[in-house]
Amino acid sequence: MDGSQLSRFPTETNVARSNNNKKPAPVDREHDNERLVANNRRARHDYEVLETLECGIMLVGSEVKSLRAGTISLEEAYARIKGSEVWLLGCEIAEYVQANRLNHVPRRPRKLLLHKREILKFAGKATEKGLTLVPLKVYFKEGRAKVLLGVCRGRKLHDKRDVLKKKDVQRDIERAMRRR
Repeated sequence: MDGSQLSRFPTETNVARSNNNKKPAPVDREHDNERLVANNRRARHDYEVLETLECGIMLVGSEVKSLRAGTISLEEAYARIKGSEVWLLGCEIAEYVQANRLNHVPRRPRKLLLHKREILKFAGKATEKGLTLVPLKVYFKEGRAKVLLGVCRGRKLHDKRDVLKKKDVQRDIERAMRRR
């Protein structure tokens, strides 16, 4: 081996040199046990999120396995309040290949698990004109599947343009500050 090949292998001196200028990442204890499965980025673009709430989701075994593989689509998903329960509709969890005949229906309604007082609080807001319940992300927290549900108001086209302009201006400001 010549000297150029030795530098490819991490040694204490190589690691120390490469990490000298990096600051240690801050520890985020709140999100230690969270593993993101799906993020509904389109919802943040199409809707103005007024309030969010974390809720559980009732799943069958093959759905959990499929979620762990990351095969979920939140694009057309929304939540509805029926009676004293909240249901997630339009969410597609792909079939789990190894489940064969014990598989689940991909687009079935799924019950969201909330306390009664949370349902009553959300029901009041969700029944207002122009507001809807939209799933913003699906993740595992301490081994359990969770859905971040948002009370949202739809944006008009000019609102979307305004938001994009503000983001561009903010990005330009941050770039200018970094160059200083």
